[in-house]
Amino acid sequence: MVIAGLILAGIAALVHVYIFVMESLTWTTPRVRATFGLSEEEAHATKEMAFNQGFYNLFLAIIAVVGIVAFLLGTTSLGAGLVFAGTGAMAGAALVLLLSSPDKRSAALKQGVIPALAVLLLALGLAL
Repeated sequence: MVIAGLILAGIAALVHVYIFVMESLTWTTPRVRATFGLSEEEAHATKEMAFNQGFYNLFLAIIAVVGIVAFLLGTTSLGAGLVFAGTGAMAGAALVLLLSSPDKRSAALKQGVIPALAVLLLALGLAL
């Protein structure tokens, strides 16, 4: 279960790197505007906020990846702690999105289910 948890943490990190790219690098493009349901004016008005938010997603991904690497290099406690911090924050942010904006349920589930499963499987694997 530990390996499955680490694999899911890696997938969650990749998803959050993709979110970083959308929010910080390509926010005003037609494809990203369509993904987020934004008009051109809304995208330009929120560009700075999205840029900042994208970096939060990138940093969470980095935390998870550094944790995976540390875990695989034998620093189990440090690695697990970092994986839990990164993926736990991803899942928590998705829960906040789900509760605060129920109309964005699909986005919340896309960014939250995989890290939540990573936390669950890693915790179970370490406990057994």
